[in-house]
Amino acid sequence: MTHASPTDAPEGATSLEDLGYAQELKRSMSLLDVVVYGLIYMVPMAPLAVFGIIYNFSGGMPALVYLVAAFAMLFSALSYKEMAKRFPVAGSVYSYVRLGINRFFGFIAGWAILLDYLLLPALLSVFAAAAMVTVVPGVPEFVWIIVFVVLAAAINLRGITLTAGMNKIFLAIQVVVLAIFVVGALVAVAEGRAEFSLAPIFQAQEFSWAIVFGAIPIAALSFIGFDAISTLNEEAKGGGATVSRATIIVLIAVTFLFVVQVYLAALFVPTGTTFASGDATNNAFYNIAGEIIGPWFKILITLTSALIAIFANSIASQATSSRLVYSMARDGQLPRVFARVSDRQVPRNAMLLIAGLSLVVGILGTTEQELLTTLVTFGALTAYILLNIAVIVHFGLRAAGRNVFLHWVSPIIGTAVLGYALWNANVNAQLIGLGWLGLGALLAGYWALRATRERAAA
Repeated sequence: MTHASPTDAPEGATSLEDLGYAQELKRSMSLLDVVVYGLIYMVPMAPLAVFGIIYNFSGGMPALVYLVAAFAMLFSALSYKEMAKRFPVAGSVYSYVRLGINRFFGFIAGWAILLDYLLLPALLSVFAAAAMVTVVPGVPEFVWIIVFVVLAAAINLRGITLTAGMNKIFLAIQVVVLAIFVVGALVAVAEGRAEFSLAPIFQAQEFSWAIVFGAIPIAALSFIGFDAISTLNEEAKGGGATVSRATIIVLIAVTFLFVVQVYLAALFVPTGTTFASGDATNNAFYNIAGEIIGPWFKILITLTSALIAIFANSIASQATSSRLVYSMARDGQLPRVFARVSDRQVPRNAMLLIAGLSLVVGILGTTEQELLTTLVTFGALTAYILLNIAVIVHFGLRAAGRNVFLHWVSPIIGTAVLGYALWNANVNAQLIGLGWLGLGALLAGYWALRATRERAAA
C-alpha cells in the first residue's frame, strides 16, 4: 500500500493505517525490548575508548562534558518524541520530515541520515576487526570484517524477536562488566586509594565557557543513536507512544551510565594530569581500570568494549539501516525491490543491501576510520536539524500547536546547537557531506518529476 501525501493525511491520524500504510513488519517488541535496543545502539561503554581525549580536552572535568552533551541532545530527543507519537511509521527522520514538511525535504532528510546508516555498520565492522587483529594477528583484517558483517546479517534475517533476545544478552554482559568496575572503584575509594570530589564535574580554576561550548561537537559524537529507536515504530507494541517513552528513557539511562563511568575513573587521575598522545590517551580508561581492580580486568573490559559492545551495536545498526531503506523504498523514493518483506516479516532485501555495502565499505575503508566517523556524524546532524525544522513547521505553523516550548523553543535551540556542531566538523567531511546532499537534491528532483509524469499519465 502506498501512502498519501502529507496534505492528504487526516489531521487527526495517529495510526499506521490512518497514514495510508499496511502493517507488514512484526509488531512484537515491548517497551523493554525497545529500550534495550536503544541502549545497545548507543553503546553503554562508549566513553571508555575516548576517556583520555575528553579528560585532556576538559581539563580534568569529563563528567561535565557528558552532562553538557546530554543537555545539548535533549532538544532533538524531544523532537523525535513528538514526531514518533504523531507519525507512528518506521522511517524515522525521513518519514517525520516527509510528513511534517513535504516529500522533497523528507527525501533530503532520509538521504542525509543514509550517510550515517549506510556507513555506520561498515565502520563498526572495521573497529571490531581491528580489535581482533591485536588478539589473533595471523588472521587478516578483511576476514574479520566479513565474519562480523555476515554474522550480524544472519542474526537480523532470523527476525526481530531473535535480534531483541540477542540484544538483552549483549546488554547484560556490558552492564555486568561496568558493575564490576563501579564496585571495584568504590572499594578502592573506601580503601583510601582515591577520594570523592567535585573535580571531575567542576573545577573553578579550569572552567571556561569555551569548554562548555566546545563540548557541543562531542555531544553529537557521544549521543548520536537515539534516533534509531524511532525506526522500530512499526514493530513496537503501542507504536509511537512506546517509541516516544523509550527515547527519553534511553537518553536518561545512557547519560547516567556515561557520567558514572567517567566520574569514577577521573577520581583516580592525579589533578593536573594530561595524558600523552597515542596509546596513553587511547588506553587511558583501560589502564585505570587495570590499576583499580587488576590486570585481568583490564583484559576483560578491553575485550568486552571492543567485541561485545561493538558487535552488538553492529547488529542493531544493520537492523536500523534496513528499516530506513525499507521505508524509503516503500514510498517509491528508492527502488521498490528493497521494500519486500520476508516470511519472517523482515525487510530482507534492504538488509542484504546494507550487508553488501558494509562489506565493500568496510574492506576498502580500513585506513579511513577518522573520515568515516566524521561522515557518520555529518549525516546524522544534518538530518536532526531537518527534524527540528519539521517540528516547527508541522506543530508550530501548520497545526498551530499550543506547546510553545516543545514546538518552538526546543527545536530552535536544537537547530542552533547542531548547526554549531556541523560548523566545527572535519573540513573533508563537510565537503563530502555537502556533495552527498547535492546528489540527494538531484535525486529528489528526479523522483518529483517522475511522480508528476505518472500522475499526468493517469
